[in-house]
Amino acid sequence: MADTPDKQVEPRAGGGDVARPEVRPYESLIPKRGPVADALAPAAGFGVTLKNFFSKTVTEQYPFEPAPVKPRFHGRHQLNRYADGLEKCIGCELCAWACPADAIYVEAADNTPDQQFSPGERYGRVYQINYLRCIFCALCIEACPTRALTMTNDFELAGPTREGLIFEKQDLLAPMADGMLAAPHPMVEGTTDTEYYRGEVTAPTATQVDWVAEHRPDDATLDAARASARTAAPTGQETR
Repeated sequence: MADTPDKQVEPRAGGGDVARPEVRPYESLIPKRGPVADALAPAAGFGVTLKNFFSKTVTEQYPFEPAPVKPRFHGRHQLNRYADGLEKCIGCELCAWACPADAIYVEAADNTPDQQFSPGERYGRVYQINYLRCIFCALCIEACPTRALTMTNDFELAGPTREGLIFEKQDLLAPMADGMLAAPHPMVEGTTDTEYYRGEVTAPTATQVDWVAEHRPDDATLDAARASARTAAPTGQETR
């Protein structure tokens, strides 16, 4: 060990030697600045401050004016509908299984000829989101196989009670667009859920309108749906 040039050897009590590594001075890898750069460093550090010091002050008038958010902001959830008014949710509960905060509760039920709420066999009879638990991670959106659940830009979810922050299905359903026919009603004749998933259903048909007129003659969506059915192209023949 005495031949090792970069180590210092010191005697140890009780026999034997201990090799201690040589302590080398610290050398910075950052290039050194010149005297001019050192003199201008304080001004450069305050550059952002000085730039904004003379800028016009903009004050957002929230809550009197809506606060702008990014287009993909994760806000309140929404349950979407197809173009003829049937619900996209099929009650598969994948969103509830994907939720890491256990904030979603779903109960499914079977569609019947007189109670057809969604294409296929099942629909979400009960749908709840507990916003006291929700962390807005959007994993539920990724899990949804029919794009029934999406997120809006609405972030104003505060309330005075805990019960008011548990949103039910009627609170989450998307508003009826012009020309939609309120469910329940039969699917477009000659179609399956596949045509719905592909986006081939673009409006209610006259047969659907007549069914609702027979079973719910006072339905508020009948007039707009009837006009939409007259102008819509037949299912599967629209331009793709």
